[in-house]
Amino acid sequence: MKLKNLGANKTQLTMAEGTVIFFSYQTPVAALLPSGRYVRTAKKWSVTTSKHINQWLGPFKDSAEQEPQEFFDNIAANA
Repeated sequence: MKLKNLGANKTQLTMAEGTVIFFSYQTPVAALLPSGRYVRTAKKWSVTTSKHINQWLGPFKDSAEQEPQEFFDNIAANA
């Protein structure tokens, strides 16, 4: 695993099998899966967290599929 600080309250965790999880504050809210698919949480968080997610997704922000928050909680718990 590799942990990378991306700025104030933004962290990225790269797992051994290739999943990249993005955290806003201490909450996993987006990911890049080994298949190349970007996903984002369907849960509505704060304006700041939404901004963090959009920044991290960059050009993929409009095409990222939504998944329930539990999806991100589960992949982070297995990190």
